[in-house]
Amino acid sequence: MINLRRLDMNLLLTLDALLAEHNVTRAAERLGFSQPSISVHLAKLRHVFNDPLLLPGPRGMRPTARADELREPLREALAALERAVLPTRPFDPSTATHTWRMAASDYAESTIVLPTLGPLRKAAPDTRVAVLPLSIPLVVSRAEQGTIDLAFHTTADSPAGLHRRTLFEERYVLAGRAGHPKLKRRPTIAQFCKLEHVLVSTYGGGFHGVTDDVLAAAGLARRVALSVPHFLFMRSVLAQTDLVAMVPWRLVRNEPGLTVVDAPVDVPGYEMAMLWHDRCHRDPAHVWLRELVATCTSVP
Repeated sequence: MINLRRLDMNLLLTLDALLAEHNVTRAAERLGFSQPSISVHLAKLRHVFNDPLLLPGPRGMRPTARADELREPLREALAALERAVLPTRPFDPSTATHTWRMAASDYAESTIVLPTLGPLRKAAPDTRVAVLPLSIPLVVSRAEQGTIDLAFHTTADSPAGLHRRTLFEERYVLAGRAGHPKLKRRPTIAQFCKLEHVLVSTYGGGFHGVTDDVLAAAGLARRVALSVPHFLFMRSVLAQTDLVAMVPWRLVRNEPGLTVVDAPVDVPGYEMAMLWHDRCHRDPAHVWLRELVATCTSVP
């Protein structure tokens, strides 16, 4: 068997040139080597392959049967290696056929993925997008394995080990159904606490959120009548009942079935970030995708 450790790049380049030129002098000129160097390389190649490879002929050198077998596979291998080490070509979205995989909550689907889809489909019509469930404990390993390209999560709770870019700041507003009698104007804090609220409990079943922390610090409390796991279901509940909710503004800003007012309680907002692994940090296609997402979500 051939020991690959005995074949350095110069030997392979020499063999490729000799098989093309059938002449030591022309092979030396082609590679910029001296003729004695090519002769030394040929001697090493003969030893490695246990074959003379090239024999004297009437018009230069004549390849052996083994050399003829090597010609095309060697040329293909060197061409592939050349493509691998050449500078990466600029990314052209109009001809791309990528499948992008994005991990997102239903909130991020509405506020990040959805605004990006139109421009993405227009610029790169032959690409596909797979939106996957966001699992924070697994996001780093999945990004490292390449099973997701991007993930979207709050900046404060983003896991370490990934590149991160803040996309926007989010704030909370008070929302209820269109025509809600208690939301004709901004309610007082006392009126706010008397309203029946719905909240999103990401991990399910919780009736306490950041709003309740702020109220408790002021010695106040509200009535949370419903806990749901998804923002999209919460929007439907708000539109069809008299329940109200403290919701991220971007989630309800264009909902005609809802009334949105400023809340009488100052609940801290958060930043949403885009996350990705270092394995694709410099990839031109991935850079293009990240810039598109950032542009599409930067509009206030």
